[in-house]
Amino acid sequence: MSETELDPLVAEVRGMLYLDDDSDDLLLNSYVKAANAFIHNAIGDDINGFYDDAQVKSLVKVAVMSLAGTYYQNRLALSDVQAYTVDLTVNSIIGQLRGLYNTFSEKEGDNNGKK
Repeated sequence: MSETELDPLVAEVRGMLYLDDDSDDLLLNSYVKAANAFIHNAIGDDINGFYDDAQVKSLVKVAVMSLAGTYYQNRLALSDVQAYTVDLTVNSIIGQLRGLYNTFSEKEGDNNGKK
């Protein structure tokens, strides 16, 4: 994908945020890429087609959209007090994905003759 080519999720994130025009699409594209990298780094590398599983794809999509939307809505975090933002949607989905990832990991062990 070239720099000017937008991720297909950009249009969906724009709709989720109720943005009327595409003037922030490049910014949203950056947030979608960053969110996608964050989610994949939080879960792990692909094993046994983990990221191709239909259930996993839908969970990753929602997590990426939610996190990209959070990045967009909280672009500047300036405060006199330290704050910890908690994205409950992303955190709960990452928890689910890690559980599924462990299941896929166990399948790989079975495929290699391990338990």
